[in-house]
Amino acid sequence: MLLDRFYITKRRVWTHIILWIIFSTLSGVVLFLLPSGIMQKFSLFALAVWLVVFGVVLARRVIIAYRRAIRIFNETQADDIGTYIEWLSIFTYWAVIFGVGCGLLTFLPDKYVFIWILSSIPFYSYLFYSYQNYLLFYEQVENAFEQDIQSEEELLTDTETEPKIVSEKEVPVSYTEIIEKVANWIKTDGYVQQGLTIKELSEILHTNRTYLSAYIKTTYKMTFREWITSLRLEYAKNILKEHPEINIQKLAESSGFLSRSNFIKLFTEKEGCTPAKWKKANLK
Repeated sequence: MLLDRFYITKRRVWTHIILWIIFSTLSGVVLFLLPSGIMQKFSLFALAVWLVVFGVVLARRVIIAYRRAIRIFNETQADDIGTYIEWLSIFTYWAVIFGVGCGLLTFLPDKYVFIWILSSIPFYSYLFYSYQNYLLFYEQVENAFEQDIQSEEELLTDTETEPKIVSEKEVPVSYTEIIEKVANWIKTDGYVQQGLTIKELSEILHTNRTYLSAYIKTTYKMTFREWITSLRLEYAKNILKEHPEINIQKLAESSGFLSRSNFIKLFTEKEGCTPAKWKKANLK
């Protein structure tokens, strides 16, 4: 599984192979050995339910892993890594619906089999398109998984305790030593470095990553990614003011964003308009 590199184990592979052999054998027995009638229909229904339950259980695991991965990435990665695996969540829901639909379509008369075939075209087209986009940022996603997710339990459980949010006036005394370091780092525009992680920043500031994460959440009320993104967007707006002739692609790269589309999306979410419209409205 793309979301869980720990999922594929020898034991699980053999378990799934054995289960599919049993399922296929039972399907053959029901279709070819049982006489047509209520018993055969009931058996087919039971097999369809089994298949749906299997799909739902697997889908639930993927959704949990996806949500946990997004949270971890938001707290440890400056770049919006979650954008490049968002399709996995959408695809999982689609796969469950498609799988249930296929289970129901098995009860259709033979003359309607073409409906089954046609229904699979958009499903596999979306999978192909999404995976092609994923491959463009495969290295960034894989590096993020390897750095921040060290075990299967970490991906499937959520035991982290959120730090208490306080006002800036109530910032703990223990944070005062890091305030100046962070302020100086911001002045150097270090946040425009692509691929920046909280681990790298903690090393630059000579502090602990957990300590730094708690400081960011307490002081700025944001995750690490949201904080860095806000700094990058302000940086991008300053560049637009100083160099209105700059193109969006170069602006995105200069501000530290991985792609032009990601920059436009984040800029629009914060400002309510695209960079081009913002420039026209603010640089008259």
